[in-house]
Amino acid sequence: MRNHDLVFMKNFAQVIAALVLITFLLIFAGIYFNGKRPVEVTPAQQAATQARIAPVGAVYSGQTGAAAQAAAIAAAAEAAKGQVAYGGTLDGGEIYSQLCAGCHTSGAAGAPKMLKAEWGARLAQGNDLLHKHAIEGIRGMPARGGNPSLTDEQVIASVDWMIGNLK
Repeated sequence: MRNHDLVFMKNFAQVIAALVLITFLLIFAGIYFNGKRPVEVTPAQQAATQARIAPVGAVYSGQTGAAAQAAAIAAAAEAAKGQVAYGGTLDGGEIYSQLCAGCHTSGAAGAPKMLKAEWGARLAQGNDLLHKHAIEGIRGMPARGGNPSLTDEQVIASVDWMIGNLK
């Protein structure tokens, strides 16, 4: 009787081993065939990828580059026309603190600090020319202080505030 139990255990162990082997084969076959399917990309994933690999800037060279740069500047200015900076406020102090102070406090890019000594020659040219330079830009200062959505009135108000608050 003992011999029959041994034979049964041997056969049972072989069946269990075969079933375990078949299970692992099915798992690996499933992994293999699942890997063969094309990956589905959602529109959100595709948009995120496009945004991540989009160029940061552009290179302009020669006459075609100058034309492309001028077109890009014009498009940015046109897009900014529909927006009014800082809620349309004409408070020169607020505009100065949010935009102008960055350069005129530190003197960055050659900007005159808020000292009468640094503004003497500029003040002698007259307010109209100062307003024009602030609107159109001059030397290191970009037009409208770098914010194309500022209106002429806002630029003039901030320049007048700066002139009135020189130390």
